[in-house]
Parts: sequence; C-alpha cells; structure tokens
Amino acid sequence: MLALELLAPARTADIGIAAIDCGADAVYIAGPSFGARAAAGNSIEDISRLCTYAHKFGVRIYATVNTIIYENELREAELLVEDLARAGVDALIVQDPAVIDMAHKHGLIVHASTQCAIRTAPKARFTESLGYGRLVLERQLSLEQIRAIREAVNTELEFFVHGALCVCYSGQCYLSEYLTGRSANRGECAQACRSRYDLMDASGRILVRDKALLSLKDYNLLHRLEDLAAAGVCSFKIEGRLKSEAYVRNVVTAYNEALDSLIARNPGKYRRASFGRVTGGFVPDLEKTFNRGYTELFIDGTRGEWSSMDAPTHLGEYVGEVARLTRDGILLKSSAVTLANGDGFAFLSGPEVIGFRADVADGLSIRCRYPEGLKPGTRLYRNISAQFQKLSDASKPVREVSVNLRVAAGLEELKVNAQTEDGRTFEMSFDTSGFQDAKDRERMISIIRGQLSKRSSHYSFNVSGVDGTSYPFLPAAFLNGIRREMASALDGMPVKALPLYNGAISNIPAPQELSYKANIANSRDRAFYTAHGAEKMEDAYELSHRPEAELMRSKYCVRHELGLCPRQDKNNKPEPLYLLNAGKKLRLDFHCAECEMTVTAVRRPE
Repeated sequence: MLALELLAPARTADIGIAAIDCGADAVYIAGPSFGARAAAGNSIEDISRLCTYAHKFGVRIYATVNTIIYENELREAELLVEDLARAGVDALIVQDPAVIDMAHKHGLIVHASTQCAIRTAPKARFTESLGYGRLVLERQLSLEQIRAIREAVNTELEFFVHGALCVCYSGQCYLSEYLTGRSANRGECAQACRSRYDLMDASGRILVRDKALLSLKDYNLLHRLEDLAAAGVCSFKIEGRLKSEAYVRNVVTAYNEALDSLIARNPGKYRRASFGRVTGGFVPDLEKTFNRGYTELFIDGTRGEWSSMDAPTHLGEYVGEVARLTRDGILLKSSAVTLANGDGFAFLSGPEVIGFRADVADGLSIRCRYPEGLKPGTRLYRNISAQFQKLSDASKPVREVSVNLRVAAGLEELKVNAQTEDGRTFEMSFDTSGFQDAKDRERMISIIRGQLSKRSSHYSFNVSGVDGTSYPFLPAAFLNGIRREMASALDGMPVKALPLYNGAISNIPAPQELSYKANIANSRDRAFYTAHGAEKMEDAYELSHRPEAELMRSKYCVRHELGLCPRQDKNNKPEPLYLLNAGKKLRLDFHCAECEMTVTAVRRPE
C-alpha cells in the first residue's frame, strides 16, 4: 500500500503545529540559516519543539538547507546540519551537493530540492545516484513527464500542488541576482517576476505598458491529486513558507480532506503517511485565502492562461460592479457573494491594486470611506472575508490518535488491552478489590464504555469490548484516572512511524561539462562532481556573473499569453521582444521547437 504524504510549509514552529493539527503528514521548515526563504528562519530550539510535537503523530519534519553554500560557509553549514540532526528532524531538503555528505554523516536522509531543477528522466536518474532519498520535481511538468521520471527512478517523488509559482525553472533563475544582487539560490529572491515592465519589439515599438509580464497565477491541483498519485507522486507539497497561519490552516485543511477522499475511493491501494484523525474545525475555502488567481499550469501538457500580469497580488473573490457612490459609501449593481461588516475590498486603478475595509456591509450596500480612484463601473473584489476569518480563527480542528481498548472486568482487578492505530500495544491492570459488586451490570458496562471512550491528551480512546462475569461498581473518577494513566503510558512509547525511503549512491556518471546552471559554489562541490566524472565545471552565476548568461528559462511564454505565438497565427514570427524597467533592458527569446522562453540581459545596444 502506497503511503501518501501531505507536506505543509511552516514559517514558524507554531505554524507547523497548526498545519499538523489540520492534517499535514509532514512539515518543511528552515533553521537559522541556509534556507531558500531567508526571511523564514527558526531557532534550533523551536525546530526541536516542532519535532517533538510532530512525532506524536508520526509526522515528519524536513529542514530546508537548500541554498548554494560558499566556501567560507562550509563549516557553518556542517554545524547547522549537526544541530538539526540533534533537534530530531527526519530529513534535509538540499540543493548543494556539499550538504549530502554532511547529512549522511549524522544519519539524516536527504531530499533533492526543487532548486535542483529536475525535469527530465536522465537528470532524475543522475540526481538519484547522488544519494537522495526523494526528488522534488520541477513544477512546470506534465503528468506524462512525471510518469517518465517515475519509471526511470526508484526514489520517492514529491510535487508541488498549491501556492505561488516561479516563472523560471526552479534553481536556475538568476534574474534577481542580476537586477538587485539578491540571489534566489541564496534565499534572497527580490521577486523580479512580480515587477511591472513595458514590452517592446525589435523596432522599438511599445506593445504593452506597465504590466507584470512575468507574473504567474498560483498553482491549484486540489482536484488532481488522484492523477498525480497514479503518475507516481507520493508527496503533495504546499508552497508558502512566508505565509500566515490562517493561510496554512485553510489550505492544509482543504487538501487534507481531498487526500482522505482519494484514499477512501481507493481502499487497499493508498494510505496516509502519518497517524491521527482530524475532527472539528471550519469548512475550508481556497477562494478566501491569498491567491493571484489559480492555474493547473502544464499538468495536462497543454497551455492555458497562466499569467497574472494585471494583478500580481491578491485581488480576492469577485463581488460585483459599482453602480454608484454615495455620501455614505458604495452601492453595487449586484453581488456574487454575501457581504459582512469588516470585509476587505480591492479594485484595480490603472496598474495599482487599491484596498479598503468596510465599516458596514449588507446586501448591495457598503458603508465606508472609499479610496480615491473608485468610480461607477469599477469591478470590485473581496480580499478579506471577515466572517470566514472569524470562523477559522475560532473553530480550529483537533487531531487525535485513535486507541482501541478491550476491557476485562472483575471484582479483584480490571485489565485493559490497548492498541493504537500505529500499532503500539500494551496491557495495564488496576486493583478493583476495594469496590463493591455492581448491582446493575449492564449499566456498569455502559459506564465503563462511556468513561473510557473519551479523549485524553491527543489520544481518542474507544472501547470495542467489555468482558467479565462480575463487575465492580467503578466511579467515574477512577475510570478517568485509568484513561489518563494509559495516555501517559503511550507518551512513553515511540510512535511506530512509517520509514522514509533512504537513497543509495550509485555510479551514474555526471555530464563531463557542467555549466554555471549546476550552481557549483565551493570546493566540495567540485570534488563531488569530479568524483562522478565531470571534467570541466563553471562557477555558479553568483560567483562569475557571466555577461552572456541566460537569466531565466521557462515553459511560460509572453507571446502565447498575448496572442502573438506563431502557432496561434502564422503571421507572427518568433522574433525577440524586450522588457523595460527602470533603465534595465531584458531580451526575450522564443524557442518554439522546445516551446520555451528565455530571458537574457541586454548590456549594450543591439
């Protein structure tokens, strides 16, 4: 039976705990350094606290050590890996091969980060041969490409299913470094893809003004989990290590329900990778959390409308069109949603997204001090649902590990046999000689069932049978004490967590020549690749800043998004176009045979 894993992001340990409570089977989080989101670092103490909580449910914790590492940082990285191992993490997510030996030295499994740019079967085979236990695949892949990789390797496959999308193939974007000196491979991406540009053709004619031409919508594969599982993906990853707790709770809850439904439809084929049933809480709604509009990108091997060039930030749910403005606020022509006091709204005013809050919202009326730029005919969106926010904050789910109990009652002792859903078993005996014989045996059996079939700590006890020929009269306080003792006993027994796949090093040779796209940043990387057969290696872009370097390559195509693709109209030619922003000029080239677009710097007049 294949274990399926819902992998959640955590900016902090507390957000990680919230994700676990909502059903995550694993959480990925950064330590104090070397994470690909520099603003999302955590102390070793906090990571240890998260591990302790997670392991109660067999949930795994993956620490991100997925930046490239400079020569003078190797010792610091080694000490970090040692600290993370001591904190109890289950695996490291890694880009720089120098970290592989560090991890193995401390008994840690390594997962190949999406920054490793794994998008073909040969690249997957080579990466697997380096000793990785899991490959985190490139996001811009189709199901067919994922299946080809699955057939080529034995290691586990992880795939992003929700959240922000990088327009470039992951790990090979050098645009931020070129424009700002902030490297995406160092966790400092300036998100140049969300910036606004003018688009110019070779003749100097401006085709588009002031649009976020490289900005993609957000990923949403909520309804494609079964397809991904069938293609060989075992871990479904949610993006968002900079997102709020409310965002993580909403998204994890939605995908937890979808994954449970998938497993219920395929009994005996799939199971969850951790333990504990989630109960209670709010009804999730992905439209009510941050998104730039949703896309399934290239999952079916076809192109759609991927761009969020008009609004590279969160607009929210469409509400309706403004009919007129009054002294008190706004009247709508109609409303697609039910409004509430305190709702937040947004609209587009030229290239800007303008937001405001309602004091009172009822029906088609919004009483507020509305901002400049709002006018009749404006399309209005709700980016904060006060009612949903209040409900999700107040109604948090509870996660419980189920424990089956069989009770044997007698006038001298009461025996309890327990078995948890993860397979822990024990027997406990309790002295009942001081209690009188129960006159109503059926009622006593009912009391035993009722008092023991409750929750203690994070355990949900259920009595499946009560045996005996004589029953003492046991007060509720005594039975409650039994339940607490059993919870304490279980806390002292390690959860029988499912094992992670551990990779093995094999002898697949590296390419003889490795370009700057291999992100080689230190002497250990060079020694590593030399040992695998590489003969010529370029330094990482961050070290060399090659003027001719390709800054970005993507399946996304500006020509296609604007209806200028030669395949859409033979009169269109795949000639270069240019992005202009703040005195910088970037060249777009279109490689129609591969159906890819590249971005390079223009450093001199052409």
